[in-house]
Amino acid sequence: MQRRHVLAAGVAVAATAVVAVGTGLGFADTAPARQSACSGSVTFSAEGGAPAATSDRFPVGTRLRVTNLDNNRATTVTVTGPSGSCVLLNVAAMDQIREPGKNVVRRNVVERLDDAAPPAPGAGEMRPGAASPGAPGPAPRSVCTGSVTFSAEGGAPAATSDRFPVGTRLRVTNLDNNRATTVTVTGPSGSCVLLNVAAMDQIREPGKNVVRRNTVELLR
Repeated sequence: MQRRHVLAAGVAVAATAVVAVGTGLGFADTAPARQSACSGSVTFSAEGGAPAATSDRFPVGTRLRVTNLDNNRATTVTVTGPSGSCVLLNVAAMDQIREPGKNVVRRNVVERLDDAAPPAPGAGEMRPGAASPGAPGPAPRSVCTGSVTFSAEGGAPAATSDRFPVGTRLRVTNLDNNRATTVTVTGPSGSCVLLNVAAMDQIREPGKNVVRRNTVELLR
């Protein structure tokens, strides 16, 4: 009986040691504990400077931690202004978490590093943050606010959205050059409208990855 107790105790100690080593090396508990405050892919703008983000949901000054679940790399950023995404990283923040050659982080967790709960926008609700404060608004009322960015998705012009269901047709116009693209929503993302490469190429100005002054129209 004494020998059995000794063996059992030895096994328990060994198991505890394995768990401790595994955790220390990143084999256990690698996923963030809290639920993500945003849904869909995380993309980035052409903004420079220290790691930061813009958002259509969180006010200026909010601190967020964004984790790439494919490589467990994380960045902590402060919201510096509005955009058309739940969280839109700048170049420095994206470089801290992305995998080589990838401009989109599909599997991610966004955590708000304070106690306040973010407001949940309703379907069709206009979100805070105008694309061009003080500038005269376009004739048709835009169904999205903030900048329009793009993902690395290929194929014919298309878009993803956190607001409009699959099959919705949208017209996105760049007010700086009056170029427009008509796209169909093909899936979810973390933005009101996130264009793919082909759609962005139809409206952007050379060398720019963000369309700040824009109108997004819902085509019934």
